[in-house]
Amino acid sequence: MPFVRLTVALSAGILLQWYASLQLATCLIFLVCSIVPALLNAILNRGSYSLRWLHGVCILLVITATGASLAYFANARNKSDWLGKHYTTGQPLLVTIQEPLVTKPNSYKAVARVNAVWKNNHWLPVTGSVLLYFKKDSNAAALGYGSAFIIQKPLQPVTNSGNPGGFDYARYCLFQGIGYQAYLTGKDYLPVKGYYGNWFKRFLFTLRSNVIGILRQYIPGKKEQAVAEALLIGYRDDLDRELVQAYSNTGVVHIIAISGLHLGMIYGLLKMLLARFSRKRWQRLLRPIIILLVLWMFTLLAGAAPSILRSAVMFSFIVLARNLGRHTNMYNTLAASAFCLLVLNPFMLWDVGFQLSYTAVLSIVLFSRPLYNLLYVKNKALDKLWQLNAMTFGAQILTLPVVLYHFHQFPLLFFITNLLMVPLSGLVLYAELVLLLAAILPVAAKFTGMVTGAGVWLMNTIVKHTDRLPFAVWDKLQVSMVQVLLLFTVIAAFAVWLMLKAKKALSLALLLLAAFLGLRAYDFFMKQRQEKLVVYNVPRYTAVDIIQGRNGSFLGDSVLLKDGFLQNFHLKPSRILHRITVEKTWPPQPAIIKAGSKSVLLINAPLAADSAGDKIKVDVVVLAGNPRLYISHLAAAVEFEQLVFDSSNPLWKIEKWKKDCQNLHLRFHSVPQQGAFVMNLR
Repeated sequence: MPFVRLTVALSAGILLQWYASLQLATCLIFLVCSIVPALLNAILNRGSYSLRWLHGVCILLVITATGASLAYFANARNKSDWLGKHYTTGQPLLVTIQEPLVTKPNSYKAVARVNAVWKNNHWLPVTGSVLLYFKKDSNAAALGYGSAFIIQKPLQPVTNSGNPGGFDYARYCLFQGIGYQAYLTGKDYLPVKGYYGNWFKRFLFTLRSNVIGILRQYIPGKKEQAVAEALLIGYRDDLDRELVQAYSNTGVVHIIAISGLHLGMIYGLLKMLLARFSRKRWQRLLRPIIILLVLWMFTLLAGAAPSILRSAVMFSFIVLARNLGRHTNMYNTLAASAFCLLVLNPFMLWDVGFQLSYTAVLSIVLFSRPLYNLLYVKNKALDKLWQLNAMTFGAQILTLPVVLYHFHQFPLLFFITNLLMVPLSGLVLYAELVLLLAAILPVAAKFTGMVTGAGVWLMNTIVKHTDRLPFAVWDKLQVSMVQVLLLFTVIAAFAVWLMLKAKKALSLALLLLAAFLGLRAYDFFMKQRQEKLVVYNVPRYTAVDIIQGRNGSFLGDSVLLKDGFLQNFHLKPSRILHRITVEKTWPPQPAIIKAGSKSVLLINAPLAADSAGDKIKVDVVVLAGNPRLYISHLAAAVEFEQLVFDSSNPLWKIEKWKKDCQNLHLRFHSVPQQGAFVMNLR
């Protein structure tokens, strides 16, 4: 299993470069210092069996240095022609749209490649991408993949909300080469005549659009159409947010997140259809080519997500190995596919789909057979059912730490939903493929679409009813990276004890489990003593949490209490991180809040005209709701140490307030520009 060691070394190099911020010279010196000993060892110790380990260590160091170098070059900020190194606010940009426009409630969205920036009276070629939002009008509707235009509006850097526990959106965009964003109206850009796209990408986008069109035409129901699109080609823009959350809560979100499951189903179908296509030599040569072409076409059509890319590479190795008459080691094949993907894009290592995909497959390979062997079932139908359950249970073992770390929840009824949904989703997937073939016959397509829609409706119904059960999901779980690593080692130690009967492994597992529980108990203890003020960065809304121990009070707009998506995206991660339960909520209104040893004054209305009385003394003033006031009047009426502008205020007014604060030498924090404001209240 050489690729297992090589992939670990490559991953170590990628992590080293990112977290240690190694410069190019350091990476190259590391690489040279690794290659030279490897070559010397190969020449001087040729045939020396006792020193074979030294050669292996040298090779692994070379791969580690290679991983660090690849990560350096993959980072868009390290390129000499990176947009961020040449762009200054207000410079015109020549861009090309890289995907079909996605329709949002109030705008169109697309990623565009920046070709050049107008600098010193000429177009300077640059690299990088921007995230664009277009106002809905006839000009924007005419844009599409390959459209080029000149942007005349200043770009805004992509930043994080700064909310505690929030998603690192800036890093996510950077890994895709996106560093800026802009909202454009018709007057902010000038179209350039011509088409500047790639013919193959255009073919894929056209094919994808045709597939979506067929599904929308023949499958009844908006939600059923959306799930069918996600299931077949990974198109998720039409999915209902609450329905996606229900799929996640019940442990079957992998069904609508295009993954190896779907590619495995198609691979199995191709093997069955081409089973007899191997009698002649030319047929045996053509068969793997057909399988690989179909698998890779489906992969590209589905957007080449990391989870399906992993499967495509792995299946490619399996198909080629079998065609060459060689037996493959699953661990080596899995590691080899990961190695290839990380060489192609080192930042896939941070992709949640990539992590879940590999841990799930590795977990199935390691544990499904031992679990299956625990129970003997004589009946063939029940035996198949038990085999499916063993795979489902097996897949959860190594994915558990990853799920807890990223999603802070664990679906307790996953074995029931997977038992029902995996076979049903397979039937729906095959029905969708039949629907695409039947599209040339409208009558047959209409019938197939109704059957497919009924299957998707049944899937959605099962998920929604299961999600309503009070014990469907174990929610609000918080684990640190150290705890995740401890969980992996606990699982490994227990597995060694159960499979190899090693008593020392059991002792190690219990010791590590005690360490995990100890860290968790210590965190609970520390959270019990916390007292914090959190002013969240929620665009256009006021949201404030007063945290005292593991209890919280919320002061903010009622919309955030009703909109589940906004609450889950902006507020819930922080509350999970701080392990609090919000027991009291009230709407934003002018009030002084006492918390710990501090006092907080919220102002969302103009100050009273009469300010001749004594100054109000508080620690923090939060301005919310776009109040009409002057900072000088505020400073005359209130004595404070910190001024906070929340995200419900317009940026133009915040800029005016900031200038006044600078003139008066007042401390201030702009939430929409600097991220959430967090303050200890002790």
